[in-house]
Amino acid sequence: MDSVKQAQEILKQIRDEREWKQFHTPANLAKSICIESAELLECFQWSNDVFDLQDVKEELADVFSYCLLLADTLGLDPMDIVMEKAGKTRKKYPVEKAKGKSTKYDKL
Repeated sequence: MDSVKQAQEILKQIRDEREWKQFHTPANLAKSICIESAELLECFQWSNDVFDLQDVKEELADVFSYCLLLADTLGLDPMDIVMEKAGKTRKKYPVEKAKGKSTKYDKL
């Protein structure tokens, strides 16, 4: 079993032991991703260079955890959807046009 699947299984076990599945609707999980993402951003609120790495790790773990739970709830394989999106990104941002630029794909 790969580490992504192992992480999903552990998260589901934690959820199920606590009877939290009733709260894990797709909408609630998506909201939780946004909330935890804001907490991650808060780690960098006043400085781009000074931050507590442990706080960043914990907030990033929360974001990943809710993403993994949402993917599972929707019956999606996390690695499949990441690879599918990576393929689309490669097409939208060809190296010869996008290299070193932050320009949106439709402006390249």
